[in-house]
Amino acid sequence: MAADTSIDMSLWQGRTDPEPDSDRWHQRIEPLANNAVPGCALLGFESDAGVARNQGRTGAAEGPNALRRALAPLAWHRTAPAYDAGNVRCVDDGLEAAQQALADRLTSLLTAGHLPIVLGGGHVVAYSSWLGLAQFFMPEGPDSKNIASKEHVSKTAPPRIGIINLDAHFDLRDPAHIRSSGTPFAQIADKCQEWDWSFRYACLGVSRAANTRALFTRAAALGTLVREDREIDALRLDSIVRDMQRFIAKCDHLYLTIDLDVLPAAEAPGVSAPAARGVSLALIEPLIEAVRDSGKLRLADLAELNPSLDIDSRTARAAARLVHLLTLDN
Repeated sequence: MAADTSIDMSLWQGRTDPEPDSDRWHQRIEPLANNAVPGCALLGFESDAGVARNQGRTGAAEGPNALRRALAPLAWHRTAPAYDAGNVRCVDDGLEAAQQALADRLTSLLTAGHLPIVLGGGHVVAYSSWLGLAQFFMPEGPDSKNIASKEHVSKTAPPRIGIINLDAHFDLRDPAHIRSSGTPFAQIADKCQEWDWSFRYACLGVSRAANTRALFTRAAALGTLVREDREIDALRLDSIVRDMQRFIAKCDHLYLTIDLDVLPAAEAPGVSAPAARGVSLALIEPLIEAVRDSGKLRLADLAELNPSLDIDSRTARAAARLVHLLTLDN
């Protein structure tokens, strides 16, 4: 089961400065209304079900609101509006229903011209995010809901959607065993194969210690652009950005997903699986900027923020900084 929660604007609090042109997020964000001018729309996904199925540490269902609190006092530098679209809540183990509900909400936001940014929640959010974007490109239009069958998908000019995942894990485990936070990109690959769509996947920040040989083999078989955490350093950063730009050039639309466990444990302790090494914010940010500035970004999400495991809100603050960076438009 899934449930939409009401928009809680009381989460958006922070200091107010007396100087002109000194607004902060809490002063500028608005509750999403029908017929709102296109802008950035923040939509939460309260879900722990996929983490629990993956035998991880639960608590990420509280992540969306913790991220809002951390983002609220940050300085406002946007020109376009930003909206709070509320949360989609996964009830008990009703993961599949919640994923579809989130996908439908995202399709509606895309149809209205917004840039959706999903605040997770476990990384099962990735399948929902991609599905919402896929539904938007359905030949019958974004109102089409019955997309389960291959016959429903156009064979002409399928969308070239590129997935860029900043993550310590491939999340390519076989969903035939169980669908969880470890399977979303395998599920997407299977759906692309079913629909005769190309699967374009880049996974940056992968930890070899946290992914089996079978997963590396699967990633290679799918043609994944892979850069391990140990490869992403200051000396090689420009080269990796160029690799990513070549990947982007072959795509028409981009979906960016950020699993916060890509960051070092010192920067992001509040995740289910903290990274022993990870990739620092200083190196992650240029990768995000390359995606943002490509002109092809259609949707983004951040996953695995677990406030119960956080230390002094480090992870929430890091996530808020990434949302702030991702939404800069001038």
